[in-house]
Amino acid sequence: MSQESEYSDGDLRNTGMRLKHDREWDYELERIVDAIEERDATTVGLQFPEGLKRRGPQVADDLRELVGDDVTFLLSGQPCYGACDLDTYLMRRTDVFVHFGHSPMKESEKIIYVPLFSNVEVTPIMEEALETLESPEETPEIGLVTTAQHMNRFEEMCDFLEERGYEVMTRRGDERLTHEGQVLGCNYASADVPADQVLYVGGGKFHPLGLAMEHPDKHVVIADPVNNVVTVADTEKFLKQRYGAVHRAMDAEKWGVIFCTKIGQGRWDEAQEILEDNDDAYLITMDEVTPDRLRNFDMDAFVNTGCPRITTDDGPRFHKPMLTPGEYRIAVGDEPLENLSFDTFHGTW
Repeated sequence: MSQESEYSDGDLRNTGMRLKHDREWDYELERIVDAIEERDATTVGLQFPEGLKRRGPQVADDLRELVGDDVTFLLSGQPCYGACDLDTYLMRRTDVFVHFGHSPMKESEKIIYVPLFSNVEVTPIMEEALETLESPEETPEIGLVTTAQHMNRFEEMCDFLEERGYEVMTRRGDERLTHEGQVLGCNYASADVPADQVLYVGGGKFHPLGLAMEHPDKHVVIADPVNNVVTVADTEKFLKQRYGAVHRAMDAEKWGVIFCTKIGQGRWDEAQEILEDNDDAYLITMDEVTPDRLRNFDMDAFVNTGCPRITTDDGPRFHKPMLTPGEYRIAVGDEPLENLSFDTFHGTW
């Protein structure tokens, strides 16, 4: 049912991602059922990331067949972009809360994290990536990172590189990260290894782009096993965009300081520091930060102390410049332009 290979309305290929490989997910239904029975749960909350919300009703049906009609399953409709983005309203009103698609960031007896490991093979694209990587004869050390969806194959990735002569260097970044070699969209501490090149195995370019920004001295190669493509992280276009936003904000007089109220995304101290230094800065609290919600505020520019991806992913969509805290310091003249860097999160909430 939930793990079928047949196409369904909730399959990722219907979300516009145009995957080149089929993906099946293990929803760990037995583990969820065990938790329901152990806790005599009567209400269970299910939270899915945006790309998998369509699968929610089917997973709820599968669980209902296993536990019976005495248990009520509630689906979270709140936006979800990471393990830091828990639906706390639903969580407080259920006996068991299941968060799909991300590895644990905050341990809790009530929360069950189901990472949804991918079934896609990684070695074919890694083989292709060898043509872009520097050879082990030239550069023997290599850093290796991936996302939560591919952590089930991390040991396989390490073995692949070691068998081809590389000395693989990995680490677990900090307490925001669950696994060794794992990176998030807001945290690349696992790439802080003594190697001149890093191989990122995973989908999308945002994670390796952030990695390349935070570690500009490293050659970052992207091996995407889902879309079957190998590229090199190029920060030039991104930097031009960020420099442009900073320049547009340099004449700003009235600043909106965004504080995100989501449980794992608020940086209160950072927001307060900006307010204390600027009489023309105003705190705006929000759960979901979108261009439409900010359009009604009469501000010259905004500084986002919430999730860094709000600024970097959606920045161009806002009607006024949207900066990171570091970029704000540059715009107001506290820091030189050459200090522009990628905004990251460290530590849990």
